[in-house]
Amino acid sequence: MSAQENKENMRRVLEEAFGQGKVEVIDEILHPDFVCWDPNSESGEIRGADTIKGEIEYFHNAVPDLTYTVEDQVAEGDKVVSRYTASGTHQGEFFGVAGTGNRIEMTGINIDRFDESGKLVEEWPEYDLLGAMQQMGAMSEPGQEEATAGGAEEEREEKGLMDKAKDKLTGR
Repeated sequence: MSAQENKENMRRVLEEAFGQGKVEVIDEILHPDFVCWDPNSESGEIRGADTIKGEIEYFHNAVPDLTYTVEDQVAEGDKVVSRYTASGTHQGEFFGVAGTGNRIEMTGINIDRFDESGKLVEEWPEYDLLGAMQQMGAMSEPGQEEATAGGAEEEREEKGLMDKAKDKLTGR
């Protein structure tokens, strides 16, 4: 596959799968041995299409009007870098925080690697989870008193936010 085709496939993953909840796109584009090296997960990695589809469902339960917009993409060889914005209204439980009705916007950058057949095999994401949590009211912004939305402070003390989400995705 060409670099341009890889860019289009990554755009589909972000805007159609994550943004519109079309999980069938994941089956089309992800390699069976896909791994996401996510710095916010307890183990540092998320593996397989089923886990990614579970994440998409989890995100859409928390933010039903979730959209992803690809702002920029650069591709060279087998790698694609995408800068995106995810936004929507926080209506359901998200990382231990009950729905607040707050509008949230999160920016991120992914570096993705495709194999020669155009299947997505690896991803290295970086995204502003802290900013999203502040917008939900779960964490205070610098200089503000500690936030307490939905009892999130107590839950964060028991277990990390990403760990709670991972447990939810894996059924633990």
